[in-house]
Amino acid sequence: MALLNFKKRDVVENSPVNPTVEAFLQGYSIEVMPRTAEKVEDFRALLPEGTRVYIAHIEGTPIEDMVKTAKRIAAEGYPVMPHFPARIIKDAATLDNWISMYQGEAGVEQALLLAGGVTKPHGDFDSSMQLMETGLFDKAGFKRLHVAGHPEGNKDIDPDGSTKNVDDALRWKQKFNETTDAEMALATQFAFDAKPIIAWADSLKEAGIDLPIHIGIAGPAKLQTLIKFAIACGVGPSLKVLQKRAMDVSKLLLPYEPNDVVTELANHKAANPDFNITNVHFFPLGGIKTNANWAINNGGASAQPANS
Repeated sequence: MALLNFKKRDVVENSPVNPTVEAFLQGYSIEVMPRTAEKVEDFRALLPEGTRVYIAHIEGTPIEDMVKTAKRIAAEGYPVMPHFPARIIKDAATLDNWISMYQGEAGVEQALLLAGGVTKPHGDFDSSMQLMETGLFDKAGFKRLHVAGHPEGNKDIDPDGSTKNVDDALRWKQKFNETTDAEMALATQFAFDAKPIIAWADSLKEAGIDLPIHIGIAGPAKLQTLIKFAIACGVGPSLKVLQKRAMDVSKLLLPYEPNDVVTELANHKAANPDFNITNVHFFPLGGIKTNANWAINNGGASAQPANS
């Protein structure tokens, strides 16, 4: 089976769907930014009822724009989960203010906590663990906290290529899960090969880390777009697969679709119901509409838009 499936398509089709994929896509989530959300006229025409929408906070984005986006999407009926990148938050007072703004204006009650892609912290915080240690999310009554997972490691965290620091952080977060009232889960970086993802997920369970995994999947996108994001996000072995495919000039302008990796993970989940990957989280690198249409085409009832 080819690892990557290339086919030019951005329309909604009424073709039969794989029931295991349909089940696997149930309750998927998707990520937006304020500038990408502005391009969507109506999320209810694209996303199923109740879809969790993460709002990525990129360095330099004013908190007011983030809150405005959260308010708009929440008003359309979707639970929003804004990013809280530790390294761009100046101090506990700033964090408290952000939480208050999100809650007061958009009714936010869940968050993705991560270090963020900034090399030098802007203030007191360097890691998501420090954000959790403030106790501010529990004080505010947040119902769900997600933290980052790295199926292929993270060289920013472990420059030596090991997974020591990442693993230590996961063990810390597992212990925190026992003390917080919020539901916790791992939201991962995207990857393109199911087998290493499965091996990583199994290794966490063997290590006693039982946080549910929301696996990151890159949505349909041009190959060169995907490679650009993969490099920027520090994707590991999967990048070599993309670079190899990029050597075939005939495929450079054709969109990648995640059919194979999703199908293989879905089949594994169907055969192993206790598999700790519970949800799919989409990174719509080729656009929100394109990603949503792929889900509609492949997810059956699991992916039908709220307004359908």
